[in-house]
Amino acid sequence: MRTKQVNVLIALAAVMLFSFSCFCISRMTQTSNQLINCRNHILEFKEKMLRLKNKTERNRQELIKALSKMKYEMTQRKNMPINLVEKKMKTLGKSETASNTFEILKFFFPHLRKAGRIYPDVIIGKEKTGVSFALGISTVNRGNQSYLKQTLNSVVSRMTPSEEKDSVVIVSVADGNEDYLKSVVDMITKRFKRQLRSGSLEIISIPAFFYPNIFHVKQSTEDSGRSENWRIKQVLDFCFLMLYAQPKAMYYLQLEDDIIAKKTYFTKITDFVHNITSKNWFYIEFSILGFIGKLFKSEDLTDFVRFFLMFYKDKPIDLLLGDIFQVKMCNPGETPEKCAERNKQIRIQYKPSLFQHVGIESSLPGEEQYSKKI
Repeated sequence: MRTKQVNVLIALAAVMLFSFSCFCISRMTQTSNQLINCRNHILEFKEKMLRLKNKTERNRQELIKALSKMKYEMTQRKNMPINLVEKKMKTLGKSETASNTFEILKFFFPHLRKAGRIYPDVIIGKEKTGVSFALGISTVNRGNQSYLKQTLNSVVSRMTPSEEKDSVVIVSVADGNEDYLKSVVDMITKRFKRQLRSGSLEIISIPAFFYPNIFHVKQSTEDSGRSENWRIKQVLDFCFLMLYAQPKAMYYLQLEDDIIAKKTYFTKITDFVHNITSKNWFYIEFSILGFIGKLFKSEDLTDFVRFFLMFYKDKPIDLLLGDIFQVKMCNPGETPEKCAERNKQIRIQYKPSLFQHVGIESSLPGEEQYSKKI
């Protein structure tokens, strides 16, 4: 009987031990699975952290590059803060405030009506506005001879600092030769860096599409044909420059790229303009030669340009300038003497001339000019 009880106890102990073993094995399996899951989670978290680290490193590198670029650009602007803007009309956005003064060109030239905004192809400078005087210099390639550097040196160096601050000199490259444009830009950015930096000097180039079809056909080989095309183009070059300068200043002074400004010329001009008694003048002549040294009120420039464009094929611009007074100022039946007397009040001549013409090589290829007395 005792033996039977012992066997029962042994069997019961064995069952309990087996059950406990199964429980332990089950718990160990669950724990192992949990450990595996935990390890997987740890590995996944490590992988995410690695990706985040790599992304952060890429962002850091990009930030370093951006900061380096900004630092370089700031250094460049500090050393030479000149705005170089190539404005092609097809890329001008609606938010850009290009001057509307060029819109009158579409009335005279149908080919411009589909051109969108009309504006210089290249502008180098600060696009300065709100000054008293704008001085315009139109320049073209004269072959191996150039007077532009000499001209600019006399024009800008003979201003006082306050006069320079209250003015802007605009060099308009009216030549389709890109090598010439580059040579002008290189010369001015090296020689007149300070004036570009301050905004008192600008360079623009006239877009080729501005000119009417007569300049896109084969040029005439006859002297008369070449001379006529040159004269027509010169009128258009001056008109474009005048329209660009019009919103910048109260007064506009027309110069050319082969003149020398006399000492204190600008002081004499400003003093004369500020002390003039007549307020009805149309323009003042500070030189009697051609179109050089003519001072206009900027508010009148658009009217002058309209007149020039109506007759740009007929006469040189300096003769058109004389004709405008015959049209506007002389009444029908009025004697020439009375008309001339009225013209003296609105077409004022300053003496002595403030500009000396020095160019021998004409802007008309193959021609020379020796008229220096102004």
